[in-house]
Amino acid sequence: MNVLLFILQKEFRLIFRDRIILAMMVVLPTMQLIIIPLAINFEVKNVNLSVIDGDQSTWSHRLISKIASSGYFRIISTETSYKAAVKHIANGESDIVMEIPAGFERDLVKEGVQKTGLSLDAINGTKASIGGAYLAGILNDFTHNLPTYGYSTPLLERPAPSIEVIYSNWYNPSEEYKYYVVPGILVLLLTLIGGFISALNIVREKEAGTIEQINVTPIKKWQFIVGKMIPFWVIGMLVFTLELGVVRVVYGIYPAGDFVVLYSFAAIYLLALLGFGLLISTISSTQIQAMFIAFFFMMVFMLMSGLFTTVDSMPHWARTVSNLTPITHFLRVVRMIVLKGSGFADLRPELLYEISFAIVLNGWAILNYRKTT
Repeated sequence: MNVLLFILQKEFRLIFRDRIILAMMVVLPTMQLIIIPLAINFEVKNVNLSVIDGDQSTWSHRLISKIASSGYFRIISTETSYKAAVKHIANGESDIVMEIPAGFERDLVKEGVQKTGLSLDAINGTKASIGGAYLAGILNDFTHNLPTYGYSTPLLERPAPSIEVIYSNWYNPSEEYKYYVVPGILVLLLTLIGGFISALNIVREKEAGTIEQINVTPIKKWQFIVGKMIPFWVIGMLVFTLELGVVRVVYGIYPAGDFVVLYSFAAIYLLALLGFGLLISTISSTQIQAMFIAFFFMMVFMLMSGLFTTVDSMPHWARTVSNLTPITHFLRVVRMIVLKGSGFADLRPELLYEISFAIVLNGWAILNYRKTT
């Protein structure tokens, strides 16, 4: 233990001596956690819409007004021909073209049915599909309330049977994107900081030449790896606490679950993550090599963790790769604790995953470290 304490004393002195690294680990994640969730918004608004009003009737004008007042669409033009409206899509000015045919009001009154054409710009597939779904919902609501627009009798003598769906949203009743995005960004920043900084740790000793002096001492390999890990684990837990404070103050998100459960998983996850970074550091010869290797794996972790796309919608091979990364399980854990209030009983599989990752990655780093050249 005395040897380990000497290593820890050395590492903490190096960390506090390098103020740039300390700022990168503390200040930058805080700033990014404040800015990034404000930019990443899964709500689709300001969909540019071009309208072709071939009817020019009272109902077509009311429909256009209803769409414009919904808050989701921005009507950039009202054209008289389909060819003129499609030019706005070709020029990237419009996302959707809606065509109201001639006889729109007459056919609704007489037959109760009318077709409306939608042309979507599929280059931005997400915006087009979600915007089209919003527009279809507005059209459906408009036709459902048609008798209130100055008509005392229903459109059809015998309306078609319908099923009314009453639903409720659990754990995120208001469907605000921040409750889904902010915990994910918190995990991502902790992963990037912990993974990159630890990956540069041992290799920095190699470039400075001090690794040779350490190798000739009687320090054991596990003492060296643990001594390198603990300072960054302590700072990582402090950064995690700071980020939770930012989440609370800036976004008003307070974990529904127990802090003991949340911090227990964070502590184990950091052990696994730092072990992974130290493993990269033992493999690399220079800091540039370590940065490129860490960047490659961090990109894989980020894109396949379920932060931006649901893991269940991935192909089978991608789900397998995703489940073999510790960030996937920790991201699921943080969301379940923060939003759902889950405990150890609900998160037992993820706990076993994280413990396994921590043991395997740190054991691998110890075995891979060589005291001889």
